[in-house]
Amino acid sequence: MARVLRVDRARIEDVRFDEQRVTTDEGETIEAAVIVAVRTYADVRLRCGICRRRSPKFDNGEGRRRWRGTDVGCQPCFFEADAPRVSCKVHGVVVVAAPWARHTSRFTRDFEDQVAWLATESSGSAVAELMRISWRSVGAIVARVAADARSRRDPLEALTRIGIDEISHRKGHRYLVVVVDHDTGRLVWAAPGRDEATVGRFFDALGKERAARLTHVSADAASWIAGVVAIRAPQAILCVDPFHVVSWVTDALDEVRRDVWNAARHSGNKALAGELKGARYALWKNPEHLSSDQRFRLAIVAKINHPLYKAYLLKEQLRLVFRLPTARALALLDSWLAWASRSRLLPFVEAARTIRAHRGAIEATLVHRLSNALIESTNTKIRLIARRAFGFHHPEALIGLAMLSLGGLCPPLPGRGTPEAKAKDHPLRGLTLRPPNGPGRP
Repeated sequence: MARVLRVDRARIEDVRFDEQRVTTDEGETIEAAVIVAVRTYADVRLRCGICRRRSPKFDNGEGRRRWRGTDVGCQPCFFEADAPRVSCKVHGVVVVAAPWARHTSRFTRDFEDQVAWLATESSGSAVAELMRISWRSVGAIVARVAADARSRRDPLEALTRIGIDEISHRKGHRYLVVVVDHDTGRLVWAAPGRDEATVGRFFDALGKERAARLTHVSADAASWIAGVVAIRAPQAILCVDPFHVVSWVTDALDEVRRDVWNAARHSGNKALAGELKGARYALWKNPEHLSSDQRFRLAIVAKINHPLYKAYLLKEQLRLVFRLPTARALALLDSWLAWASRSRLLPFVEAARTIRAHRGAIEATLVHRLSNALIESTNTKIRLIARRAFGFHHPEALIGLAMLSLGGLCPPLPGRGTPEAKAKDHPLRGLTLRPPNGPGRP
């Protein structure tokens, strides 16, 4: 019976079917349930619920306590046992450890592992309906399981090449800072915020010794990331994401297009203004993705407006920089900067100045071929997780679920073996989700 019910380090004293109506901590009324009375073995009795150190008994606490377990057939199951309190030298007066449950939880470990696994596969409302708990309990369980998994396997261990980025997780400029490991492809850290203090918290968790082992850091050109990296990991090579570099000249191209369009409109040349307005997406898109109509519009731009076509060629040449071998790419970057500086197109002159300011990080990208494509893919999956759950009230629940799904921390289903490379075998993570091949994507 103990093996069937998966009772860990305890003896079953009684199993009964209680037809008396039971109200759970979530406020749900259960008409009948299976009650399993258990008693822990002597070697695990009277141990601190936090550190598991043997401690003297303090009092009987709340007496008998129940923990919700996985269902037996179609009936809910509860483990029932004494829950005295002990006086721990480190943590003070705490409830004794229950071998079948995590500390402070009213659910068994198997129940929580099953909820966490289901939460990575479906929406929170579906999990709540199936497991007969509230959706708030689903979020709390996910956060608790993720924290327990992090305490047993440190995701920050053996990091050498990382990517740092931010993602908006809710309306009102609510952001998360996300860190991924380029070598394993896993999410290793996330926290609410979007400033130097948030990045500093990551390096605090990493520690000086492990920060000194970092060799490469990929990020966008945000100063609040680069500044902290320069101070906390000065030996790490900072690589700027190519997409963000190309986006600077894509914005410059759009600014030139607007200026030319406004000039044509104000001069009364409606035909030219109409052609330029219709060529917007033809100028934005990569040449290999243009439709026949967009190719035609681009040919018209080349014929009737030299400055705008020059801006388009400048954008495409910078994209080419990130596709060539390192030596040729560095030489072409020099040529591009010279061309952009004397192009007499003010937006591109400003873009050239910005690129010169970040030239060291851009050259590191060309040499080491490191980008933020992996972290952008991770951000897409985090958005999908939030969308599938119809949003989260608190970022901790989203972070916990993301760490389970994308950080390799998801526990197996009760009674199953530990899956290998859970973060890569998950159906969601098995998809090749690359950042969209939008305007300026090299």
